Amino acid sequence: MGRLTTHVLDTAQGKPGAGIPLTVLRLEGERRRQVAAAMTNADGRVDRPLLDGEAFTSGIYEIVFAVGEYFARTGAVVPNPPFVGDVVLRFGIADATTHYHVPLLVSPWSYSTYRGS
Repeated sequence: MGRLTTHVLDTAQGKPGAGIPLTVLRLEGERRRQVAAAMTNADGRVDRPLLDGEAFTSGIYEIVFAVGEYFARTGAVVPNPPFVGDVVLRFGIADATTHYHVPLLVSPWSYSTYRGS
């Protein structure tokens, strides 16, 4: 069964990104519709798939990670406004029968992602 999962790694501090709120949006033409919301756990992961079953379909999605709030809370020295605030990752799901894992590696100054396993 296909599903969408994620995790966050704080590369500046070398630890999981715990307590980061995130939302999942599905793009439908010009419209962006929220289809899920979650918070990362102590391991930087979400306790359940963001989407699975009938809710997981082919299309264009975004995950919005509120990392600016996270860095402010952890005491990182960041400017106001932060250089990296909300990270928006847009990606396509071509085959909704497979597992899509979308990790975020983030610091107050940069971020990267990839299709994980």
